[in-house]
Amino acid sequence: MLFKDVIGLEDVKQHLTEMVKQNRLSHALLFLGKEGSGALPLAMAFAQYVVSQPQPSPVVEDLFGGFTALETTPTFIHPGEIQSLPAFQRAEQLIHPDLHFSYPVIPKKSGEKPISSNYINEWREFIKSYPYGNVYDWLQFISAENKQGNITADECNDIMRKLNLKSFESEYKVLLLWMPEYLGKEGNKLLKLIEEPPPNTLFIFVAENDEQILPTILSRCQLIKIPALQINEVEQALIARANTAPDTAHQIASICEGNYREALQLLQHAEEDWQSLLREWLNATLKGGPLAQIKFTEEVSKLGREKQKQFLRYFNHLLEQSIRIKILGADNIALAANEKDFAQRLNKIASVSQQRAIIEELDKASYYIERNANGKMLFQALTIKLFHIIQNKMVISA
Repeated sequence: MLFKDVIGLEDVKQHLTEMVKQNRLSHALLFLGKEGSGALPLAMAFAQYVVSQPQPSPVVEDLFGGFTALETTPTFIHPGEIQSLPAFQRAEQLIHPDLHFSYPVIPKKSGEKPISSNYINEWREFIKSYPYGNVYDWLQFISAENKQGNITADECNDIMRKLNLKSFESEYKVLLLWMPEYLGKEGNKLLKLIEEPPPNTLFIFVAENDEQILPTILSRCQLIKIPALQINEVEQALIARANTAPDTAHQIASICEGNYREALQLLQHAEEDWQSLLREWLNATLKGGPLAQIKFTEEVSKLGREKQKQFLRYFNHLLEQSIRIKILGADNIALAANEKDFAQRLNKIASVSQQRAIIEELDKASYYIERNANGKMLFQALTIKLFHIIQNKMVISA
């Protein structure tokens, strides 16, 4: 994977390139970015770039006390020129002997102690197909179903074994560890290796939430912050990479909040009529009574987790646009005509403070959906909360 294959993040790419060029590469880096920001593909491109750099030319002393390089191989290759090197071609296929990976896994059979190497073929295919995927996508890809992925003590032992070997062909041995949030206390086994690694060993951790990382590991890493993508970057990526119509790409980019994974998910269901479903929900909540509300919750509970999240995100999007219209005026908001009309109608039934309260409840609901909450119960409770927020102008705490 090349830097140019990673959407946006030009400032971060430049910073990483300068670190290599100026030989200021820390032995442990933490790429920290929210889901869909591109932290994993950027870390992957960087790891492949580093491991493909040529080794420094050997230097020997001549007869007169001077020092001469035996070869004229350059010690730094620009990212735009790296793809022609055989080392990069191996790294790009994830078969370079000095490039190692660690990620959450599950036992393939009862009683097994799984390590990442057991899933290397699946990992190669996953990175190729879903570079912006999250850990849920990965666990579903390896048929984890409801099993919890982990980075185990056995995996830590395997990491120590690999990194204590001599490098085969690269100047660096590189370990890319995805989702260190899944390292429990067993991650402390790696502390000595991270703090005093063998020469030219590089740890690259890729995480979404630094609060869930062991503080002992966090404190030993140089932080590389990965910002959310810009709306125009997501929009252009959808047009160029997914052959999306410009109007659809703009609408999706406006909703997904810089999350390219979410943008691709929304694209899969671009034909879904979320607005009609939302109208049905609000009518059932405010006018229809208990029977209409029960009918709606049964209907929405059949959608599945991903669609439920997208539906709530769409509602959030309209509420945010409604607030912007209230503050800036409708003429200053670029929005599709039907969405602008719906957003203005939302302003008639709820104040800004009420809409913010609803947004907070929708965010909580999305969080619980991620954690396998019962859809029917969740939407029944959410319907009651929305009714009280709008009709009674109050918020019921969870």
